[in-house]
Amino acid sequence: MLQKLLVGLAAAILILVGFIASRPAEFTVKRVATLPGPSDVVFAQVNDFHQWNAWSPWAALDPDMKTTYSGPQSGVGAGYAWTGNEQVGEGRMTIEESRVPEHVRVKLEFIKPWAATNLTDFHFKPVDGGTEVTWAMSGTNDFMGKAFCLVMDMDAMVGKDFEKGLASLKGVVEAEVKKRAEAEAARVAAAKAAEEKAAAEAAVAAPVIAQPTP
Repeated sequence: MLQKLLVGLAAAILILVGFIASRPAEFTVKRVATLPGPSDVVFAQVNDFHQWNAWSPWAALDPDMKTTYSGPQSGVGAGYAWTGNEQVGEGRMTIEESRVPEHVRVKLEFIKPWAATNLTDFHFKPVDGGTEVTWAMSGTNDFMGKAFCLVMDMDAMVGKDFEKGLASLKGVVEAEVKKRAEAEAARVAAAKAAEEKAAAEAAVAAPVIAQPTP
């Protein structure tokens, strides 16, 4: 009886292993949102890692997370590394492609709690009402990754974070657009005031033309 149970258990394990191994290795998680701002404003928030803490869905998970920056301020070669609690783990990001203001590709390397390397792409397209942002992550699962996906829906799990991030990015973009509008209004007002002052000074300095005596 015990032998039959062991044989049955072994067979079940082999079937499960075979099923897991047959699962697709490649995966893609993608979310799309329209943000109320021009492409250059939205692009700037993604192309510079120094801006990410304002909208990243993971930044708030560990207020004590340690971060370091490397390379240029933004664009190709810019790097960002983090070490935090069990929720955020440890890893690094590097911008591999940057095409203003259309596309940013980031190499995403997880170190802890498990090692993995994925590619993250942001595409920006002008549309009515602002900029359509497509945030996608793609990669390849090893055997353990395939097994994990049997019990956890990666698209739902990561996609939920993407949705939170895009919602936060919307708020950042709205604030930046408002800031730029206020700065432009102030510039126009200052220019107008300068013109009026110059005209007034010119009028005061103009010579008085004597009127002919009748």
